[in-house]
Amino acid sequence: MKIAWWVVWVGLLLVVKIEGGRVRHYKFDVEYMIKKPDCLEHVVMGINGKFPGPTIRAQVGDTLHIALTNKLSTEGTVIHWHGIRQVGTPWADGTAAISQCAINPGETFHYRFKVDKAGTYFYHGHYGMQRAAGLYGSLIVDLPKGQKEPFHYDDEFNLLLSDLWHTSSHEQEVGLSSNPFRWIGEPQSVLINGRGQFNCSLAAKFINTNLPQCKLKGGEECAPQILHVDPNHTYRIRISSTTSLASLNFAISNHKLTVVEADGNYVEPFTVDDIDIYSGESYSVLLTTDQDPTKNYWLSVGVRARKPPIPQQVLTALTLLNYKNISASVFPASPPPVTPQWDDFERSKAFTKKIIANKMMTPQPPRYSHRRIVLLNTQNKIQGFIKWAINNVSLSLPTTPYLGSMKFKLNNTFDRTPPPENFPSDYDIFNPPVNANATTGNGVYVFRLKEVVDVILQNANQLTGKGSEIHPWHLHGHDFWVLGYGEGKFKAGEDEKRFNLTHAPLRNTAVIFPYGWTALRFKADNPGVWAFHCHIEPHLHMGMGVIFAEALHKVRNIPSQALACGLTAINARH
Repeated sequence: MKIAWWVVWVGLLLVVKIEGGRVRHYKFDVEYMIKKPDCLEHVVMGINGKFPGPTIRAQVGDTLHIALTNKLSTEGTVIHWHGIRQVGTPWADGTAAISQCAINPGETFHYRFKVDKAGTYFYHGHYGMQRAAGLYGSLIVDLPKGQKEPFHYDDEFNLLLSDLWHTSSHEQEVGLSSNPFRWIGEPQSVLINGRGQFNCSLAAKFINTNLPQCKLKGGEECAPQILHVDPNHTYRIRISSTTSLASLNFAISNHKLTVVEADGNYVEPFTVDDIDIYSGESYSVLLTTDQDPTKNYWLSVGVRARKPPIPQQVLTALTLLNYKNISASVFPASPPPVTPQWDDFERSKAFTKKIIANKMMTPQPPRYSHRRIVLLNTQNKIQGFIKWAINNVSLSLPTTPYLGSMKFKLNNTFDRTPPPENFPSDYDIFNPPVNANATTGNGVYVFRLKEVVDVILQNANQLTGKGSEIHPWHLHGHDFWVLGYGEGKFKAGEDEKRFNLTHAPLRNTAVIFPYGWTALRFKADNPGVWAFHCHIEPHLHMGMGVIFAEALHKVRNIPSQALACGLTAINARH
């Protein structure tokens, strides 16, 4: 490829101009470090000494080359580029045991892939529970120069939301895999761009709480990043959630939010007071600074869909929207927005159903599918251990990456028996599971190239008692159309008549609500092996995921480094 006459180093980013786009080179050193993200000292995982990791910014058509060096010393690592479809580069998806081998301590792995669609994305660890440890950062893809978004804004902010535990991810991981089972519990803090406050509140003076007022001094790591704005301007706020567990609600007091993008896809703009955002989702909202410029306003991020450990006390992260003509040290005169009741799922459904495609910018789904897979998620006990299972199979990843096993047609590397595509029609989703024959497995759903597939995500009752949880599901390598949501058990003949085939939004992450179903449609047009899983970190660790594969014969140029482990180690050298 012809290289132009200039090469520029900008910090740790090397930009090389080439025909048809740029190659943007990053050097990432993954390591543990001691930080104070919520004003208490913790060991977190970061990149180049930063937590969260550096923001990657590129334009459509650019190629990213990230040289990732594992400096963890005792464990492997990989990074998944969440929302990037990896067309032609499935080995760069960053999923250990699926698309590549884990990167060993001291090794450097080179991720090279093209970003082909503008939008708000992020990256995170996809090995063990390293996302819970703090391995994540933002990835923004801009339109090519000369092209404009279908909406106007004067400037933008980028917010990465996460949750934080005071126990290590290793301790959490051991507890989840133990008998007796030890749940990780609720997070101790919610972070905005890696900053939060534990055991105090910025708004203690304004709300009825037993938390003391935070007494932060200048320069502290946990001091909130304030959004400084000019009056009568429009700002794009990019919001991504890389939480390990928490579902969140985002609001700015006295200001409306207009949703314009979801998961890198344009949506029909709609205006709300607040948004719900689940782990794995990204949004862009437009904010117009049309309020009293002599005041500051709260920006609030509260936990939804999980019962607070302390009644009537919602875990909340706060910062300020500061109108620049007054001091950022002036607190708002009124309390922050109230996070909706944690179990007000009707409110959550109402927001989610407002998200429909911008028809001018979004292709419509195919009218018909070739195949339907119904995935029932249940909590089960398998040999005394608590697991999540899909159609009675709890995912247990093999030691040899699927991509190499299937490409080189290796035997005995994973279960070649296709996993179940449905569950018994008499299964009662409203009662605790009684399916004692649940098992672990690592089979693969294999699709023909360009096959149109419907996936019905079916929710059910928890293991004991009465209750059903929210699960945000993320698909690697593709976007899918969300055809609809429903209550109870999916009824094929009846419910499919209500599928939205005209305004179905394109997403890469979709939520299933308690005791409900969500219908998705996608085209298997991206050769490779792809994970499809609940984006709640402990749920995936406990087996809540499946593997999709398509057209492996079309995959070319897999770097030997990606498969230099397990039974592919020998094949990768040839």
